[in-house]
Amino acid sequence: MEPTISRVALYARVSTLNGQNPEMQLAELREYAGRRGWTITSEYVDLGVSGSKESRPELNRMIKDAHLRRFDAVVVWKLDRLGRSLKHLVTTIEDLAAYGVTFVSLRDNLDLSTPSGRLMLHIIGAMAEFERELIKERVTAGIHAARKRGVRIGRPKAYVSSDKVRELRNAGVPWRQVAKRLKVGTGTCVRALQQPS
Repeated sequence: MEPTISRVALYARVSTLNGQNPEMQLAELREYAGRRGWTITSEYVDLGVSGSKESRPELNRMIKDAHLRRFDAVVVWKLDRLGRSLKHLVTTIEDLAAYGVTFVSLRDNLDLSTPSGRLMLHIIGAMAEFERELIKERVTAGIHAARKRGVRIGRPKAYVSSDKVRELRNAGVPWRQVAKRLKVGTGTCVRALQQPS
């Protein structure tokens, strides 16, 4: 059974405030909602915020309101308004779906309240998974190549004098303060005392 949509939220975003105006997106979205007989309960507009940022004030507010079920669907002008990263897009859409809120992208003809829209989401999800695997593969290959060249991966080892640690601890200095004074981590100080002299 297809979800019933009566109340919708509109989401718009512009990357810069120089010559970009969200009103063009919103006008089309309002007209579309009107044609579908939907009531617009809220409009969320992020101004001058890049789509590559996963945390945006209005997007975050919209997700919170979705959790409270203040609307049945979120309508955007185009997918890239919601996010540029495939992973972030899929995650956001899945979060909305978990709250019982469907997603509609006007220009991309993507309506997740329909079977064909849900199929499209699965295809997008598979592409996001593919993208993640490619990135993981590249990172692993990069680490392997670096190790072959003799590059040490990870944080450099921190060394500390066990005598200095013991001296400070015997004076009653707390572990945190010992670490701060010696400019190393607390774990490094503890390990220094555990090693045989």
